[in-house]
Amino acid sequence: MTGQAQIGVTGLAVMGRNLARNLARHGHVVAVHNRTAARTRQLVEEFGHEGEFVPAESAADFVASLRRPRRLVIMVKAGAATDAVIEEFAPLLESGDVIVDGGNAHFEDTRRREAALRERGLHFVGCGISGGEEGALNGPSIMPGGSAESYRSLGPLLESIAARVDGEPCCTHIGPDGAGHFVKMVHNGIEYADMQLIAEAYDLLRRVAGYEPGRIAEVFRTWNRGRLDSYLIEITAEVLGHTDAATGRPFVDVVADAAEQKGTGRWTVQTALDLGVPVSGIAEAVFARSLSGHGALREAAQQLPGPVRPELHPDDAAQFADQVEAALYASKIVAYAQGWHQITAGSAEYGWDIDPGAVAAIWRGGCIIRARFLDEIRAAYAGGKPPVTLLTDPTFREALERAQNAWRHVVATAAQLGVPAPGFSAALAYYDALRAERLPAALVQGQRDYFGAHTYRRTDREGSFHTLWGQDRSEVEA
Repeated sequence: MTGQAQIGVTGLAVMGRNLARNLARHGHVVAVHNRTAARTRQLVEEFGHEGEFVPAESAADFVASLRRPRRLVIMVKAGAATDAVIEEFAPLLESGDVIVDGGNAHFEDTRRREAALRERGLHFVGCGISGGEEGALNGPSIMPGGSAESYRSLGPLLESIAARVDGEPCCTHIGPDGAGHFVKMVHNGIEYADMQLIAEAYDLLRRVAGYEPGRIAEVFRTWNRGRLDSYLIEITAEVLGHTDAATGRPFVDVVADAAEQKGTGRWTVQTALDLGVPVSGIAEAVFARSLSGHGALREAAQQLPGPVRPELHPDDAAQFADQVEAALYASKIVAYAQGWHQITAGSAEYGWDIDPGAVAAIWRGGCIIRARFLDEIRAAYAGGKPPVTLLTDPTFREALERAQNAWRHVVATAAQLGVPAPGFSAALAYYDALRAERLPAALVQGQRDYFGAHTYRRTDREGSFHTLWGQDRSEVEA
C-alpha cells in the first residue's frame, strides 16, 4: 500500500538506521531506503519487531510510500553526496513536501539548498542532530532550521523522538534556512573547547599533581557529582578508568596522542572570523588537535629545553586538584560564553532571530555537551534584557570571582612547569581582555596608521583621523 509512511529515512548507516529505529519505536510508520538495498533489508530483518517499517529499493517506491506532505530525512555524508541525493529525490516530490538534511552540513550549503528548493515549491530543513549513535537511537538533541510551515509539519515527529528534560523535548525550531546547522556547528565548536579543557585538566593532574589515570578517574567522578556534572566529565572518568586488556596498562597510555577532527570545529572558527567574533577558546582547541597530529614537528622539538617539575607533597597535590577544578569550571564558562556570542552574532547577521535561551534548553539532554549548568545559561536569557555576555550574568560573574585566584594559579603553574594549557590560558586571557578598561589595540591602530594610513578614531571627538607621519606629523581628518 502506498502513502502509509509518516516519515522516511534514506541513508541507513549507523546514524540513519538508529534514527529510523527511534522513529519506529515511537509508533511512527517509517519508510526506509538505502543506495545499497541489502542494508535496507538488513534493518527490517534485525529490527522489524521494534515498529512498522516500509522498505523501498528504489527512490520512486520510497517517495510513493510517504504520506503527503511527504517528509524525507537524508542521512548521508555532507557535501556532494547530499547534493546528489537531493537531486535524485527532489524531482519525485510535490509542492509542500519537506526534505530534511540530518547530517553535519555547512550552514552556507544549507542556505543555498533551501533557497534553490524553495523556488521549486519544496521545504528544505537543515537539521542538527547531536548525541551520536546512542542519541539517535534513544533521544538526541535536535536543532531543525527551515520555514515555520515546515516545522509545523515536521516538529511533532521530531519532538516525539528527542531527549526530554523536565518533561520538555530537546528540540525546537531554531530559525530560517541555515539556522539549525549553524547552531549545530557552534555546538560542535563548544564541544571541541570543552574536550580540550578537560584534557588539559587531566594533563595537569597527571604531570603536576602526579596522579595516575585510575586516580584521576576517581577525581572526575567526584567532580561529576558537583557543578561540573556533564556527559563529557562522565565519559572522561570512564575512559581514564579503563585498562587495556592486551597490555594491562591504562587505556589512555596506549592510545596514540594525535586527535582527529571532522571539520565542524574548524568551520566554527572560520565563521567566527568572518563575523568578527573572538572564539579564542574554540580556536585553541582546534589548533591543539592540529598540533597533536604533526608527529615529525613534535619529534624534532623533543630536544627543546624545559623546566624541571618538582614533585608535590600529597597535601599540595590535593589542593592543586581543587584549583584545577575551579580553573576548569571558569574556563568552561568562557568557552560557552564565546559560543553564545557567536550564535547571537550569526542570528543578527542572517536575520534568524534565534532564541539563545531555547538553545540552552534543548542542549540540556541528548547532546554531547549536555551539562548541569546549561540550566543556568537558560535562566540567564529568561525574561528581561539578555546579558551582552554570559560572563556578566550575576550567577556566572560570582562563579568567576570565586574561581579566579585558583584559575590564575593553575595557568601560572602550568607556564612555570612547562605543561601546555592553551585552553585554560586563552580563556583567562579573554576574561582579562574583556574586563580591561583599555587595551593595547590603540597602539596597533597607531602602527596601522603609520605604515598604511589606515586612520584611527580618537577618544575625545568624533571622526576618523590620520597623522602625517612622513611629514610634519600633523593630524588631518580622514
